[in-house]
Amino acid sequence: MALKIMDNSGKEKEAIQLMAEADKKVKSSGSFLGGMFGGNHKVEEACEMYARAANMFKMAKNWSAAGNAFCQAARLHMQLQNKHDSATSYIDAGNAFKKADPQEAIKCLNAAIDIYTDMGRFTIAAKHHITIAEVYESELVDIEKAIAHYEQAADYYKGEESNSSANKCLLKVASYSAQLEQYPKAIEIYEQVGTNTMDNPLLKYSAKEYFFKASLCHFIVDELNAKLAVGKYEEMFPAFSDSRECKLLKKLLEAHEEQNAEAFTEAVKEFDSISRLDQWLTTMLLRIKKTIQGDEGDLK
Repeated sequence: MALKIMDNSGKEKEAIQLMAEADKKVKSSGSFLGGMFGGNHKVEEACEMYARAANMFKMAKNWSAAGNAFCQAARLHMQLQNKHDSATSYIDAGNAFKKADPQEAIKCLNAAIDIYTDMGRFTIAAKHHITIAEVYESELVDIEKAIAHYEQAADYYKGEESNSSANKCLLKVASYSAQLEQYPKAIEIYEQVGTNTMDNPLLKYSAKEYFFKASLCHFIVDELNAKLAVGKYEEMFPAFSDSRECKLLKKLLEAHEEQNAEAFTEAVKEFDSISRLDQWLTTMLLRIKKTIQGDEGDLK
């Protein structure tokens, strides 16, 4: 075990040396004589050295240094007009920084996205917007920014006719929007995705879930709205009427109308005993239950 650690710290020293050599090459390529005698060739060699150094830093688990080295390579690739290689290096930099400095990771991923969109590679750009959204979700816990990046990804996917990928991103947007109490936005997405999937034999099973979620968002805002929405979804998608979700909604509407918190909780428990309620559904149901007079605000 000790040998392995020594070996990797050796890698770090080697990487630092390589970086210094690469820096020298870049400087000499910029001088008048260097420029005359194969300046570009030197820059290409420096690119390669930075990338090798970055991988050594990775082996030594020095993620920031690895990220910086990949960034150097990315900038030089851009200088040489190797756009694709530059974008790839920025992605490598982003992946290294993700382990040490999420903000820096986002900068690098955005730099790559700019190159990909410039090249018309929107599907790849969308994929990296999702990565940024995930960094905002889990590392930086900035849900507003995560939403913005999921929306941008969905936009690019739609433009490329990748509708199922676009829907996946939109459902994330809807889920977070509802959590942030932006119900109209969530409802619009759930209805849109539900309508898109209900005619697809492979996906129509999911449609009832989206109409269920849209109904719950309506319910939090206004009971009458929820009643009208459930009726509308049943008409649009008759299979919704027979679903357990629709039956639960009707029981909840009735309990709410009677301001009967016990009946509300009973209906939820019964549903949960067959299909486990996830965190999102539990949160929404609690928000609805709190609108019943004299409620303690739990589902026990």
